[in-house]
Amino acid sequence: MLDEEKVAFFLASRLIARGNKGTLALTIMIIAMVFVNLIFLPSIISGVVVLFNQQTIDYSYGNLVIEPRSNQIYIENVDQLQQKITRIPGVVASSPRYTAGATIVHKGKSTTPLLYAINPEDEKQVLKIYTKIISGDYLSPGDTDQIVIGYQLAGNKDEKADRIPSLGGVDVGQTVDVTFSNGVTRQYRIKGIINSNSFSVDSNAYITKKELESVLGISNRARQILVRTQTTGNEEAMRTTLMTYGVQEKIWTWQEKSADFLASIVGSFDIINLIGNIVSLIIAVVVIFIVIFINTVYRRKQIGILKAIGIDRSIIIKSYIFQALFIFFCGTLAGGVLLLLVLQYLTASPLVFPGGPVAPVLDTFLVLRAIASLLAVSLIAGYVPSWLTTNEDILSAIRG
Repeated sequence: MLDEEKVAFFLASRLIARGNKGTLALTIMIIAMVFVNLIFLPSIISGVVVLFNQQTIDYSYGNLVIEPRSNQIYIENVDQLQQKITRIPGVVASSPRYTAGATIVHKGKSTTPLLYAINPEDEKQVLKIYTKIISGDYLSPGDTDQIVIGYQLAGNKDEKADRIPSLGGVDVGQTVDVTFSNGVTRQYRIKGIINSNSFSVDSNAYITKKELESVLGISNRARQILVRTQTTGNEEAMRTTLMTYGVQEKIWTWQEKSADFLASIVGSFDIINLIGNIVSLIIAVVVIFIVIFINTVYRRKQIGILKAIGIDRSIIIKSYIFQALFIFFCGTLAGGVLLLLVLQYLTASPLVFPGGPVAPVLDTFLVLRAIASLLAVSLIAGYVPSWLTTNEDILSAIRG
């Protein structure tokens, strides 16, 4: 059996050595581009997921989110609970906050964003929103007549440039009227504008927890407590730890809070990626098939002579499969080099998406899957045309 492979390998090497070098090089480059395409888009999708995950932790939820018990509107005795949480090993900090609906009006422009009421100093320990102030300043603990808003909410003077209903291009120092859910209306000076590249942050408004409590007539409560942990990735274990230390409220991980939105994003990208991969693999099959088919048709007489002198048909088929494997190997190698160059460049100069800069993330499984896919289509594309041609009887092949 090994002797058959040796003969087939020898025939394949002669076919490659005597074949058209330009056609061979072009075929290898096409396979290289197919290999790059199979990995490039998924690596960008992985980069988008990494960016979104980090933004979710840094600007929306921290690592864990504590919410009221069943059938309760607020978390009670927040100060005592926050002290308990902060003393738990593995916890860096916690930040209580309210979420409320409100109507904000400025010079006839009206919008109803989500309003967050926070303790500014606690919030700085958990989230990084304060680092994304592009104009003005972040909230201070004593602020009672000031508000910070996202740049999407601030909007543009040209309404066509706005992605959501906005306040028409308000700026720091201007005032807005805020009407709360209980009917109370107060006037606030815009202290700062946020641009975090996260839509869930840049479309909201922020006041101090102290101010909202004065409006609602409540104290020492919260709708959420955000928790920042020392390590990202062990949220399930930290949830168990918090429960062990007596935290009886509902505890969510940032993955659970963002799961639906992330699934919709990744699902849309996956459909595009699947279509692209199928098209790429079809191109690879067609290109290798055509090259092998032309070679077999061009050498019909030689194939007939080989069969006439006793060379088994299976050996001839194997020789063309070896040729297809040579194209696959060289194409994959060239594609790998090209891919590494592209990824290095994009790591140094990330693509700028609406959510921020995205660097590709290379997954080992993704590379192995691409190699396996190309190997499978190469074997098919090498086998089918050689099988069709060698199926012809000896005399017909020799006659041409």
